[in-house]
Amino acid sequence: MQVAPPDFDRLFGALADMTRRDIVRRAIDGYEGVAELAEHYPMSFAAVQKHVAILERAGLVTKVRVGRRKVVRTQLESLLVARRLLDQYEAQWRGRIDRMSAIVAEVMTETHQPVQEQQEAPR
Repeated sequence: MQVAPPDFDRLFGALADMTRRDIVRRAIDGYEGVAELAEHYPMSFAAVQKHVAILERAGLVTKVRVGRRKVVRTQLESLLVARRLLDQYEAQWRGRIDRMSAIVAEVMTETHQPVQEQQEAPR
């Protein structure tokens, strides 16, 4: 059973990297451009630029012109889409766990019999 269409792979693939998750977090306010974002990480400007490009292709951020600058802004709707999918997975697994727990409880009730004292056999 497939819960997510194939384009979710790109979204979650982009979020799989710690630096990209941090860029998404920082870009929620949308005040920094790529150059300013690059100052936060121990990597080159080009490397941060590549991370931003991956996030753009996944639909998680966009670059928006503000005056003469281009700032990176998080696409909150994309985060909400990811959240909804994770919520669906959570509900699915909680349902499965609840069903398994009910089965285990039923089996334990059916098989649980009081322990009878065994008499010692004569020697």
